[in-house]
Amino acid sequence: MEGRQLRPIYDALELPDTKYAEEECEKLLRKHPNHYGAQSIKAFILARSGRPNEALLLGQSVLNTPSAMASAHVQQGLSLAFRALGRPREEIMVYTAALSFSPNDESLHTKVFKTAARNSMFKEQHHAAIQLSKLSKQQKYVWWLVVSLFLQAKHSKDDVSAPVQLKLAERLVEKAVTDGQLTSTEELRVYLDVLDIQDKHEQMTEVMADNGQLAAMISNDPDLVTQRINLFIKIGAYNKAIMAAIAALESRDNWADYKLYIEAVVTLVGQAADAEAKHSLVAGISSNFERWAGVRGKARGAKLAQVALATRMHEAGHGDIVGSPEALIWDYLTEFQQKAICYSDIMQFIVARREPSVLEYHQAQLEQRLPAARDSATNSDDAAQAWVNLEKIRYLLQALMGETDPKAWMAGIEPLLKFGLGSSQARKKQPSCSDMAFIASQRIIQAAFLAYSAADQREQLHSALFKALCVLESGIQLNDNSFLLKLYAIRLYLYLSCYERAQTIYDTLRIKHVQLDTLGHLIIGHGMALGCFALDMELCYNGVTFYDRFQSKMPRDIEAVYQQGTYSNVQDFLEFQSNIVHSVQRECTHRYALRGEGFEYGNAKETLARWEEADVSSIEHSEQTLSALHDNRDVSVMGLLTPKDMAQWDLELLTQSTPIPGHDFIRAFSLVPQVMHYLVCADIESLQEKLSELTLVVDNTNDTLSRQDVLFVRGIIDVGSLYIQASDPQNEIDDQLSRLLSVIRTNLPSNELDPSLFSLSSDGIRNLSAAAELFTYMLALKHALSAQRLPAANAVGLALSQLRKEALKSVNTLRGWVDKNTRALVEEQWLAENDDDIFADVKRFVVGGQKQTTSMVTKACTTSWLRSVKNLLSQWEKCSS
Repeated sequence: MEGRQLRPIYDALELPDTKYAEEECEKLLRKHPNHYGAQSIKAFILARSGRPNEALLLGQSVLNTPSAMASAHVQQGLSLAFRALGRPREEIMVYTAALSFSPNDESLHTKVFKTAARNSMFKEQHHAAIQLSKLSKQQKYVWWLVVSLFLQAKHSKDDVSAPVQLKLAERLVEKAVTDGQLTSTEELRVYLDVLDIQDKHEQMTEVMADNGQLAAMISNDPDLVTQRINLFIKIGAYNKAIMAAIAALESRDNWADYKLYIEAVVTLVGQAADAEAKHSLVAGISSNFERWAGVRGKARGAKLAQVALATRMHEAGHGDIVGSPEALIWDYLTEFQQKAICYSDIMQFIVARREPSVLEYHQAQLEQRLPAARDSATNSDDAAQAWVNLEKIRYLLQALMGETDPKAWMAGIEPLLKFGLGSSQARKKQPSCSDMAFIASQRIIQAAFLAYSAADQREQLHSALFKALCVLESGIQLNDNSFLLKLYAIRLYLYLSCYERAQTIYDTLRIKHVQLDTLGHLIIGHGMALGCFALDMELCYNGVTFYDRFQSKMPRDIEAVYQQGTYSNVQDFLEFQSNIVHSVQRECTHRYALRGEGFEYGNAKETLARWEEADVSSIEHSEQTLSALHDNRDVSVMGLLTPKDMAQWDLELLTQSTPIPGHDFIRAFSLVPQVMHYLVCADIESLQEKLSELTLVVDNTNDTLSRQDVLFVRGIIDVGSLYIQASDPQNEIDDQLSRLLSVIRTNLPSNELDPSLFSLSSDGIRNLSAAAELFTYMLALKHALSAQRLPAANAVGLALSQLRKEALKSVNTLRGWVDKNTRALVEEQWLAENDDDIFADVKRFVVGGQKQTTSMVTKACTTSWLRSVKNLLSQWEKCSS
């Protein structure tokens, strides 16, 4: 009967048609007001429809009706509702209430376990596992209990109960081993984790012994083999570690095993009493490496291990026993320089020893080889790749030797450009040509920042970066799959305030899913800073959608881990889930989305309603919640040829047009909506508190906010202060109002002075965007004053009306100037003839051989600037007081 009554609702949800499903719920509830099945499904529908408060109220009402929980339909609808609301405790209460009617229902106990597991509720998970192991003799429930005990102990703050839980877990596993019930490597890993967290490393080595009960299982799992070697090192059994490493490396080529083998030998060398013993140890490992280097499939790993051994011995003070790491590096290069991975292999070892004499040795070796490699590059793909690797080393050595002369960085740029962009190999899309174009562009960018580092040289910097953009775009034209060329093109377009083209290139990267968290910072937020609100908001909403979907998908993956018995993934999945849910980029994306909504035009009633109804409690942050955030953003993706500890040669850092948003940004743009909410609600006490917090953030930002963000946030503080002053009719507001209007006027285009290409490509559009954004918040202030019938509303309204007229005139003038002049100015100023120009070779190449691409880049810049200015003009036109 109940199922037939609910069928139309279920059918509507399957379509899916949430609105129709809600209508069917209402229809059924009109006939049967106490139909708990319909009420529970309605709670789910409300939760899915963005009405959490109504959903929670209705769901708790049904949950507090014990008799209702006997129905499977109520259980299903209510559990889905609480899951959609992110209320796991209430979801467990649903199953617990249902268990009062069916205490031995295994499926209900399983639901309790999985709900607790996916929400890191380890205590509840443990109790559910106990009930399942009592109800059923299935061995999987024993392992569920073991994993639950382990997780509860690991994350417990109770130093008394944790050891007891771990001991119980250990006993359960020992019984499973005795009974022959430990049958998979996943279960073995759980056993090892239980021992490891108790620091029972000796016992772990016994479990993993060669002749032990589980030996066959271990030998077939490479990760467990490596873990066993590492265990021997942990307990100081270095000879056993060496023997285990040798045995492993005889049958496979694993870099982790090589590193552990080296570490064990170096440690024993340090402990050896005499020189003969030291030499014997080194001779043994060196002999093995030599032997493996002659085995097909192992040569690269073994040769690189020789380099690693020599480097590690020098670090440990035993360099006299081994040969020069530098000689081995170049031996390695001679044999493997035709492989693209070669530079990544040896970069760490070059960077490890930066003494002048060592760097001079590398430089001498490079100079011997580079001319021949350059001359033979067109002979084959391998020869071309060898040249690329040497050019990368040349770049690295210049940085390590502290080269600051831009001319030195531009030396030899022409052959790189010709091969990377103008050769027959380039037209055939040979990968080494894209690499060479990338190296050339990095050299140009590096030289540009070294040549024009002073504040009064930024116009020349922009000219040089424009030429680098032409090189990058030429490379992209030849190889549209080059991720790195596109990343740097995005960076430089944003540096020159060209959002539209940057966003177009970003779209071609097809960044999606978890990459929105790791790479979203490359573009999200830049559109708002450059007047392209709609495009940026779309990216923000894509990001918000990803985070919302992740929160529903990831828990299902955690459930699957237990169902499939892949227990070693539990900790990784929980950590991954926590990192994404508590992600810095997630918070930044949400704040940008909220910020973008502030730009949305609405009449007075709509604007006030938006701020009044804003859920400000969910976006509050404390130092504790901020410190719990995890920064997953990938800055290594920029393909740097230099180590990260060299800021002057760090192109990822140098090409940032604005600081990457972090804690200060999250705090500031969590507080801005709160300020506006309390202003509109006339809650002066709360408003003063939030203004004080916001002032503290912006006063201590230490350049972690952009200049325009600081300008805007200080403007919001002035808006809030002006409201407080105006809330008392006896107070004068003229001075405060004039100061706030002056901030906006200062950042509008000047009607007296002609714009310049440099002002446009640096701060001009950014300042104008900040001014437009601040103006929209001043309109909200005016609407609030009017709604509260405060006398200051009229003065503020008249002032804003006059300011808007001025802004429309100046922005419209700027639009005409951009449309008419910028293309010619780019050609005259950024591609001008200059005999002393450091970048003359680049200019000749891009204007001569890459004329079509250069024209395209010019058009992309001018079109992007025009689009930004037009968007801002439209914004000013919409903003009517």
